[in-house]
Amino acid sequence: MNESKIIEEIMILTGAYQLELDLKNKGFEPGKTYVPVSGKVVGIKERKYMVEAALECWLTSGRFNKRFEDRFSEWTGLRHILTTNSGSSANLLALSALTSQTLGERALKAGDEIITVAAGFPTTISPILQVGCTPVFVDVSLETYNIDVSIVETAITDKTRAIVLAHTMGNPFNVKAITSICKKYGLWLVEDCCDALGALYAGKRVGTFGDISTFSFYPAHHITMGEGGAVGTQSPKLKRALESFRDWGRDCWCAPGVDNTCGKRYDTVFAGLPKSYDHKYIYTHAGYNLKISDMQAACGLAQLERLDEFIEKRNENHQLLYEGMKDYSNYFIMPESEPNSSPSWFGFLLSIKKGTPLRRTELLRYLEERQIGTRLLFAGNATRQPFMQNADFRVHGTLDNSDFIMENTFWLGVYPGLGREQIDYVVSSISEYLKTF
Repeated sequence: MNESKIIEEIMILTGAYQLELDLKNKGFEPGKTYVPVSGKVVGIKERKYMVEAALECWLTSGRFNKRFEDRFSEWTGLRHILTTNSGSSANLLALSALTSQTLGERALKAGDEIITVAAGFPTTISPILQVGCTPVFVDVSLETYNIDVSIVETAITDKTRAIVLAHTMGNPFNVKAITSICKKYGLWLVEDCCDALGALYAGKRVGTFGDISTFSFYPAHHITMGEGGAVGTQSPKLKRALESFRDWGRDCWCAPGVDNTCGKRYDTVFAGLPKSYDHKYIYTHAGYNLKISDMQAACGLAQLERLDEFIEKRNENHQLLYEGMKDYSNYFIMPESEPNSSPSWFGFLLSIKKGTPLRRTELLRYLEERQIGTRLLFAGNATRQPFMQNADFRVHGTLDNSDFIMENTFWLGVYPGLGREQIDYVVSSISEYLKTF
């Protein structure tokens, strides 16, 4: 049997295996089948692409990664896309790139201030500390859970150099206000789109407004590679800095397994280095190795073909939960989308209103007993988390809403693996619980 015949047989068996899994996992039994808040939705094409990549045994980034970067660039509208091993690493790369000496006077320096929010995921904040800058926390608005734009400008000092914000749970922040402030004061803008892939503001995809945008492909997110993420930018200069920090800090931009892309491998001159030192081993930044494997990219490439379908399903599930829960708005603050936006929902956020007899922990335990998963809004007020206790940061105004979120907010799943039956069960379970009050 020749090589192509063997591969054909492997692919047939891979498809058969996927069909067996699909048959095995069909069916939902309320109270017994777990309703998770998130999860991967993979099918035959993902498995076949990954098997193909495994058979090629190109274990670092290769042809699948190149195809993914090109197609993701086209889909997002970003000129430059670089994959990385997680969304958290993407955030680290974004902040690290802004410290590059190639940016001259605009490069971030130790002690510079960066405006962000405390109510979110910790690795939106951590890179600010890791590059030696000071996070300045501004409170969020309830309902949208995004930064309160009415007080952002008053948080700016002569040390402020950037704004770093996530589009919370797939709900875009007020892009118009934030980009206007950044332009007025000459600030960098980093858009954390890890939970918001495909969301629109004023008809334009989020991630295309900032200087650098970040994405996550962890299994909980809109598409998955398992572990994986990406950074994007329209700027060739920022792309070079991002690539350097991602790839060990080197000055060379050759792809893995490729030499002398620039045609001047032994002709570059750098102060302090021997003449004609190999350009592949010249390092201009204190970088990392944050690349992905080609098998991850293979999975992501197949997922990308289903992204529009996934986004539609997430938004459909969010709307079903909204319709089911709106009669209980006397108990909960219902989620609201940012005006002039079209969210790509990551989850369905609810906050227990003040003055109700509900207690979040008791409700979540009840839901868990009924096999319904829930999550909090990540770190809540991150300034109260252990990792921040010895950190240097500043709070502008109060974080009253962030504290409220830490005590009262949770979210339910909307991911594409959930159908109408599961959503109805979630709503009916909460309804039954509320009848006890």
